[in-house]
Amino acid sequence: MHGPRQIRTDQAWFWTERWQAGEREASEDIAAGRTIRHEDVDEMFAHLAEEN
Repeated sequence: MHGPRQIRTDQAWFWTERWQAGEREASEDIAAGRTIRHEDVDEMFAHLAEEN
């Protein structure tokens, strides 16, 4: 059995419940195919601008 893990202070944000909830949501979106692949960064930013 392993003891408690130590988390580096500069990485603690990743382990907050809020961040982990976002990670779970992203994983669900990826698994369900709710993603968009862009050819390059310019295309990505153009798409984001259209959404806003």
